[in-house]
Amino acid sequence: MKKTLLSLVVGAGISYGAQAQALSRSENFDLIGSVGALSEYSMRGVSYTQRKPAVQATATLAHSSGLYAGVWSSNVDINGIDARYEADYFAGYTHPFTDKVGIDVGYIKYTFPKGSILNATETYAVLTAYGFKLGSYYSDDYYGDQTYLYNYIGYGVKDLPYGIGLDVRYGVADYKDPSFFSSNGNAKNSYREWEVKVSKNWLTLDWSASYVDTNLSETECLGFQGDKESCSARIVLGVSKSF
Repeated sequence: MKKTLLSLVVGAGISYGAQAQALSRSENFDLIGSVGALSEYSMRGVSYTQRKPAVQATATLAHSSGLYAGVWSSNVDINGIDARYEADYFAGYTHPFTDKVGIDVGYIKYTFPKGSILNATETYAVLTAYGFKLGSYYSDDYYGDQTYLYNYIGYGVKDLPYGIGLDVRYGVADYKDPSFFSSNGNAKNSYREWEVKVSKNWLTLDWSASYVDTNLSETECLGFQGDKESCSARIVLGVSKSF
């Protein structure tokens, strides 16, 4: 249960490709890892590779008490910023109240070598209950000093016919200052995003296909991410191997 909670919760923040498995075990520790390739790196509805392929890897050391810490990395391609990869460091605590209900709280540090303007930290809390997920991520240093709040609700099921899994998510990202500007000059400080993902383990690999979209216009996306199509409706494909 703790391992399942960990893969679900941190995934909402930094986009795991698949549920992680134990790389090695001792009496009190699990070393968890995965590596994957995706058609793009999409985070909270926005492409961080301008819709180009991404390779991602993660490793987590989890203790039987529920404490864990790890690292996650991906290549990035953001117009106007020299960063070529992202390295994130996270730590937290997960606790199952029952087999169906649990909570996870933690901290993430996002780093972008050669693109330090994107460096940020977040604290998060995610409640899981009977397949539903309710999460909140907060930062006070986006783009240096801007506060940011991301809330989402989701639902996942892993035992559909033919071994297919289904995950759905709806989230709202809210910035302190106006960050999205339309062609008529209007500005807003938040956007909505959603994802529907199907997944299946086949030939020892984890395969996935996601429909991703936001309510940002092409003009708003161009000003925010430097690419007008990085916030539009699209299909994201992925394959990964867990260790």
